[in-house]
Amino acid sequence: MDLLQNENIRLRALEPEDLELLYHWENNPEWWELGSTISPYSRYMLKEYIAGAHRDIYEQRQLRLMIDFLPMNATIGMIDLYDFEPHHHRAGIGILIDPLYQKKGLATEALVLLEKYAFSFLKLHQLYVHIPTKNESSKALFACCGYTITGILTDWIVAEDGYSDVLTMQKIYRNIPTEI
Repeated sequence: MDLLQNENIRLRALEPEDLELLYHWENNPEWWELGSTISPYSRYMLKEYIAGAHRDIYEQRQLRLMIDFLPMNATIGMIDLYDFEPHHHRAGIGILIDPLYQKKGLATEALVLLEKYAFSFLKLHQLYVHIPTKNESSKALFACCGYTITGILTDWIVAEDGYSDVLTMQKIYRNIPTEI
């Protein structure tokens, strides 16, 4: 199979046809506390974002891929590499799966594909994620994929009931030489 595809999942670049999905997902206030969004995105802003998405990860320092569920021919989410640091060979990961497709193992499949791309093609040494401590499903997803808790950021994000701590979880790829 392709580096970014298995029998169920394909990770692909953003397309203009993704505008309405992005508009729906990015403007869901229930998810805003997981990122840095504090106000809605306009369709115009998202069109501009999609138009600029062709720039590579070395220029943008991020890469967003859409997650297609092949058996249903449906786009079910998105997965990001962000804060890409080519010198230090690391990047953060963000993942969103539409609630209709959650709890089916599809996030795990998408994460495994992204890891394969990040570790083998981009030659990253580590991936990390920040997860609010109350987000049990994300903690379980990353733990089952081999990420370990390496720190707690206290009162890191504003939450509905005040502030929330955030876990830092990392996965280190040990097969890349540390010497240059």
